[in-house]
Amino acid sequence: MTGGKKILVSGIQPSGTLHIGNYFGAMKRFVELQDEFESFIFVANYHALTSVSDANILAENTRNVILDYLAIGLTPENLFPQSDIPEVTELAWIFNTLITVPYLSRAVAYKEKVEKGLEATVGLFDYPALMAADILIMDADVVPVGQDQKQHVEIARDIAEKFNNRYGETFKLPKAHIMREVATVPGIDGQKMSKSYKNTIPLFATDEEIKKLVMSIVTDSKGEKEKKDVEADTVFALHRLFSETKLAELAERYKNGTIGYKESKEILIKNITSFIGPLRERRNKIARDNKNIFDVIENGRARAQKRARAKMKEVREKVGITF
Repeated sequence: MTGGKKILVSGIQPSGTLHIGNYFGAMKRFVELQDEFESFIFVANYHALTSVSDANILAENTRNVILDYLAIGLTPENLFPQSDIPEVTELAWIFNTLITVPYLSRAVAYKEKVEKGLEATVGLFDYPALMAADILIMDADVVPVGQDQKQHVEIARDIAEKFNNRYGETFKLPKAHIMREVATVPGIDGQKMSKSYKNTIPLFATDEEIKKLVMSIVTDSKGEKEKKDVEADTVFALHRLFSETKLAELAERYKNGTIGYKESKEILIKNITSFIGPLRERRNKIARDNKNIFDVIENGRARAQKRARAKMKEVREKVGITF
């Protein structure tokens, strides 16, 4: 089935408008790696229920994420909604009978989200078990994730080992794949770019939105002729992603005090606009097609269902559900 290729699995929540942090942190890698790996990329709408409680918004967000993926060049057969694979939630329940509350209490992401004001639901607490099911049911070898999700892959490995030790060899031990150089993309306030922080630059933003957001990026108070630290400046951090051909020149001007933040932002606006413009045009073209968007990814859904059902048949037999 895999043709000798290793299996790549990852997903992204439809919990809001996707941004450039999502693109450089994960989505770009999905496109780059899809020829090297057999890819299973899912829209994590079950996970999104931990933060989205409006049915219409969740349905629209799910559709939008699918459009976004197709616009950046992901092959449709590699894409599917998480909710189309009910075996995933079944496997998550089985994993819940293996792991303990103290073990899940160590999850850093859960603590951080609760501290930020997200309600401490059972679903939020149990998020790592569902993510483990997403990964392990597809026999993933590689899981591209952001740095903040690395622990969840480690939890998936722990769960796989515990299941294998109890019931016999069943699951592979996946490895996290992180793009170190862009593992954390800064938002306009200098924190990690995140929908929850409301500090993002949307991946398909209009030219006017790009200008407004970039000009609002927080900087220090140094004047135009003062030397500036390229390692501490959020504007320059984004230049690393969008201004590659001019990066050395910009770095020199920062160090010599021959560029102000206003000019630096204007250069960044131009480069982000040039990058996003063609993607936005492609997305608009796809969205204008009246064909139901989920029909486009039917092959992806079928591929994922076939693999998940085969794995769950094995799991049910090993735990004694099938008799």
